[in-house]
Amino acid sequence: IQETDNWVAINKPPYVPSLPERGKFTAISVQEWAKNQWPDAILCHRIDRETSGVLLIAKNPGAYRHFSMQFEHRETAKRYHAVVEGMHNWDGMLVNLPILPLKDGKVIIDRNKGKDAETWFQTLKVYKGFTLVECMPITGRMHQIRIHLTCLKAPIVADEMYGGPDVYVSDLKRNYHLKKDSEELPIMRRVALHAFSLSFKLMDGSPMTVEAPYPKDFGVLIKTLEKYS
Repeated sequence: IQETDNWVAINKPPYVPSLPERGKFTAISVQEWAKNQWPDAILCHRIDRETSGVLLIAKNPGAYRHFSMQFEHRETAKRYHAVVEGMHNWDGMLVNLPILPLKDGKVIIDRNKGKDAETWFQTLKVYKGFTLVECMPITGRMHQIRIHLTCLKAPIVADEMYGGPDVYVSDLKRNYHLKKDSEELPIMRRVALHAFSLSFKLMDGSPMTVEAPYPKDFGVLIKTLEKYS
């Protein structure tokens, strides 16, 4: 998206891990790719393998220290876009529920043992049966946006782990009562979550915001929902 002498912001494609994954032969990780471009490169944060969007990479240790302090002190602003089940009208809905990771890779809400987790939600557009939501995590827990939306009875589209439904064109058409063709594939085949923008302070203290355009699959989902709503 943007590159300077000290940092680069990329639009991470879906299915690409931020860090190398042990025992999984998937795409080369962003970290490995970045090291090949700039030997001292370090990722300032990470996003899930299936999630697309903005990822900030420091090109040298000084830049990494500068940015990592901002992430640590919650001085950055991350905005994600998600397509969720149901029609919701949220104007600054705050979810503050503690999260506990389990051994199987999932997370649950646990008021006793969980770690503090806060997310703000804002409705961007309501479609027939679905909503495009902006999600602003204050904390950075694993699967935080996904579990918090599930708690709001609005799981993310295609998020099998937390009960999100698949979306089929045949369901969106008027004749949705007809039997679905067994060969039909869902419009989105991964969790419909995209890291849309990141705001942070540059080395000289001036504010910066970078935005990542939607990848093809997310864009197609939005266009299809627009068409049938």
